[in-house]
Amino acid sequence: MSTTFYSNGKLFISGEYLVLDGADAFALPTKFGQDLVVTEGENQIIEWKSYDYDKQLWFENVISFDEVINNADSEVETVKTTLINILHEAYLLNPEFIKQSKGYKITTNLTFPRNWGLGTSSTLINNIAQWTKINAFTLLKNSFGGSGYDIACAQNNTPILYRIENNFVEPVIFNPDFTENIHFVYLNKKQNSKTAIQAYNRHKDQNLAKSVAENNKITKAILNAKTLKEFAYAVEKHEIHLSNIMEIKTIKEIAFPDFNGTVKSLGAWGGDFVMVVSKENPKDYFTSKGYDVILSYDEMILQE
Repeated sequence: MSTTFYSNGKLFISGEYLVLDGADAFALPTKFGQDLVVTEGENQIIEWKSYDYDKQLWFENVISFDEVINNADSEVETVKTTLINILHEAYLLNPEFIKQSKGYKITTNLTFPRNWGLGTSSTLINNIAQWTKINAFTLLKNSFGGSGYDIACAQNNTPILYRIENNFVEPVIFNPDFTENIHFVYLNKKQNSKTAIQAYNRHKDQNLAKSVAENNKITKAILNAKTLKEFAYAVEKHEIHLSNIMEIKTIKEIAFPDFNGTVKSLGAWGGDFVMVVSKENPKDYFTSKGYDVILSYDEMILQE
């Protein structure tokens, strides 16, 4: 007998960084995600296997119940130590999944390449929380840290507005008739969110309340845009706003200054995917620049 848990991946459309200081974040769950399949095992061990989207085994290890309970400090952070840390935090929140079991065989399966940055960790944390019957936001806070918007996407099948205070999640309607003008392009530059957040913390200034209010206003404009022009304008405004706070150039200025359209960083600036808003199909432009992974809105975003 096996039990399967599943979580959605995520794309952060607006509110990145400022979400940590209470701003509204607008995010979209993706059609891609990760499952976790749990089968009874024995010998007080967890036999763990993780598969990438192409069924390639990318991680395999055996973790003893003792390791989960004690979580010995390790000098070097590896996939195994990270996983033990998450399981240990889950154990502290609900020890029953260890106490009442002889062992487990667990497999995880991604439906997207794990370097895409759509939430390999957040989908794992949400799946482990479902399995161990604990609060996923608490598990995230105690293990990885972060705002929690990705957990909200993991749990919801609609666009969401998210606020860090009390992990407030509001499902919202975002279904404009110009989605065929929205594409997502993979930049293949892995950004470390922790490093990016440290950079943000160094730059955010004394006008934080004003910045948060401005973000919320722009987020509302993005969400309520009735035309492609309105949407592109609001998205561009968001880029400029964050560019000023972070004191770094926008991704369009750096990499695509000649592109006829809007390019927006998603999540940690400069990495993973960007959102492209344009009248013309942008595939030829980005392919000519060496970017081959270009997904349409319909291919990427989960729609009920």
